[in-house]
Amino acid sequence: MMIRTPFAIGSTGMATLAMSALLLAACAPAEQTPAAQDYVAEQTAFMDAFRPYCGQAFAATIVEDNQPSAAWDYPLVVHVRDCEDNVVRMPLHVGDDRSRTWVLTQHGGYIDFQHIYLHEDGSADAVSPYGGQTLAAGSATMQAFPVDEASKKLFVENGLDVSITNTWTISFVDDQTMSYKLSRPGRIFEVHVDLSQPIDVPPPAWGYQQ
Repeated sequence: MMIRTPFAIGSTGMATLAMSALLLAACAPAEQTPAAQDYVAEQTAFMDAFRPYCGQAFAATIVEDNQPSAAWDYPLVVHVRDCEDNVVRMPLHVGDDRSRTWVLTQHGGYIDFQHIYLHEDGSADAVSPYGGQTLAAGSATMQAFPVDEASKKLFVENGLDVSITNTWTISFVDDQTMSYKLSRPGRIFEVHVDLSQPIDVPPPAWGYQQ
């Protein structure tokens, strides 16, 4: 199966891209590209809900954070950059930090959600990618992603044991708001993305060609 990537090839280039692709593929069970009839209807509707916003950028706001950090005290922008047949890529910009990209990939029977975290030179962070997969059909407006086994292993190896109970939820709160939520015992972090008004598209996320 061909793995398509938008990332640039520079001095850290091919090796970094190959490693990132292998890591991302490793986070989901191996399978053949599913036929359309193998998709879960609710999950297809959920993926399709991003299409009206493709290519646009939107302001975002932290609406709940029970462990606030100064690292998030910057303007947030979510860029719905790529919408392919079964993949949605959304860079998250935190001020001038363009390291993060959310990636949703639909497979037969589930959706995989990964966080790609690249440094300014395009190299992958030690904890990248990480995420989880759906365990239920969900709905056209909400999907939950409990942490997967590959991410648990990565967290433990990097001293982030607290994250092995993570669940991420992406939902459309209404027709003007998308929510990204991280939850685990004792931890809540939620961002709302204002879909009502597109803003200027930000510079490319780190690792992207354009």
